[in-house]
Amino acid sequence: MATDLAVVARLRAAGCVFAEDEARLLADAAGSPAELDTLVERRVAGLPLEQVVGWAEFCGLRIFVDPGVFVPRRRSEFLVQTAVSLARRTSPVIVDLCCGTGALGAALAASVERAEVHAVDVDPAAVRCARRNVPGTVYQGDLFEPLPSTLRGRVDVLLANVPYVPTQEIELLPAEARLHEDRVALDGGPDGLSVLRRVAAEAPQWLAPGGHLLIETSAAQAPGARTAFTQLAARIAYSDEYDATVVIATKA
Repeated sequence: MATDLAVVARLRAAGCVFAEDEARLLADAAGSPAELDTLVERRVAGLPLEQVVGWAEFCGLRIFVDPGVFVPRRRSEFLVQTAVSLARRTSPVIVDLCCGTGALGAALAASVERAEVHAVDVDPAAVRCARRNVPGTVYQGDLFEPLPSTLRGRVDVLLANVPYVPTQEIELLPAEARLHEDRVALDGGPDGLSVLRRVAAEAPQWLAPGGHLLIETSAAQAPGARTAFTQLAARIAYSDEYDATVVIATKA
């Protein structure tokens, strides 16, 4: 469907910086003028573009994004790239905790030969969405709780894009995130590190010898995040290109 100048004008008036690009994506997603009008109304009302069109581009993949589910951020591509560089060449066991759409697990599966992928999220909507994206098993539950015991001591790469926004800063987030993504995917507790500490404490019993845990955090939180790893050797990796910070913890 051709891009309508009136659609561009509506999007620009609503504050969409890349109105022309968004108009093209909305037009491509619509099957009729009436459907396009509905999609534009949803976007103008403040829903994330990815939730409106139903997908996001991530690491070269088209990832399904359902309403209310955390939208994968481009900065998380740095976490995936780092994980790929650490993964065994073939058949690694990969676990994606707090998986949301499952974008991290899906991207790693696409980059690592014969990866065995498992993903977990506590949010039922995220689990339903991830099952459309992840070429592996997706479990519903709190962190490690729903994983099969047969994975203990076998995980080569553990990805955990945990929520890390301090509770008191949730209200400062852009409305797209604050109003249209599940709070459980954002709220990291008083200092933003509550969930990270839980993952750090339990991860050693799941990692294989030489296995790696990778957790995204903020640059300001990174030193505190690193101290949470008392049983693993931890280091911090930064990317200026992605404006991203990842803590990498390895089981000796």
